[in-house]
Amino acid sequence: MICFMFPGQPLTHDATLPADADFTEIASLTRERTGLDLSSFTWTGEAHTAQVALQVYGVAMSLYRLRRLLVEGVQPAVIGEHSMGIYAALTACGSVSEGDALEMAFRAGECMEQRFRGRDYALGCVIGLTQQPLAAISANNGVYLANCNTSRHFLLAGPCAGIEAACAEATQAGAFSAGVFPCDAPLHTPLMEEIALDLAAIFNDCRYHEPRIPLVEHIGQTRLTAERIPAFLVEELCCPVQWERTYQALRSLGATTFREVGGAAALTKFNRWIDSEI
Repeated sequence: MICFMFPGQPLTHDATLPADADFTEIASLTRERTGLDLSSFTWTGEAHTAQVALQVYGVAMSLYRLRRLLVEGVQPAVIGEHSMGIYAALTACGSVSEGDALEMAFRAGECMEQRFRGRDYALGCVIGLTQQPLAAISANNGVYLANCNTSRHFLLAGPCAGIEAACAEATQAGAFSAGVFPCDAPLHTPLMEEIALDLAAIFNDCRYHEPRIPLVEHIGQTRLTAERIPAFLVEELCCPVQWERTYQALRSLGATTFREVGGAAALTKFNRWIDSEI
């Protein structure tokens, strides 16, 4: 059984982009629905942050990879999603169009950019510690576990000063590595509840079709329905991503072949780490 996995926001964009007809169409749709020119990685109208651009770029690349896989005759039996990968995953399961997926990602990013402007948030990537001690370190420094990717790979989110302090403490506690990255908003933490009503207005503005292919969400590992999707899109920004549990749930459903539908291979790497511990 083939599973398509849709990764979240990338940290960087590729300098060299595809040059085929499918990418040309995706790039044109991206300009039309978001204002981001993928070739120059600049905005054609009102400027937005690099983080908003990366969110849109990540969705665009996933939509392009999805097209190429389908052209090759590769069809998924089940779909998994991670963080911002939910938007392209909704297209893959037949719930929303490519244009709507791009626009939702853009509007959500724009909302976060505007509502949290002037605040100093960051992400911390910590590798090597298990969840219990890292959760205690996060609480000590006023930040949160945002992505539980494997038993020893986590993202933290929260105020920049707290993230820096938590990463320093994690290093002292024996983490293999701990890096800090800027962000517009404290994604996948309770701090996002401050803008939940604004996000709900965005997601309720779209029409969702019933998924034709099972789409397993990354919080409780249940199958999303059209009725539940708008509320989930808000919930997932306020709750941590549980990728290890999601991968195990997909395996339990019978998935044996996993294809990462994006510009990198982060989820593929996480899966190998998880399998090595089973």
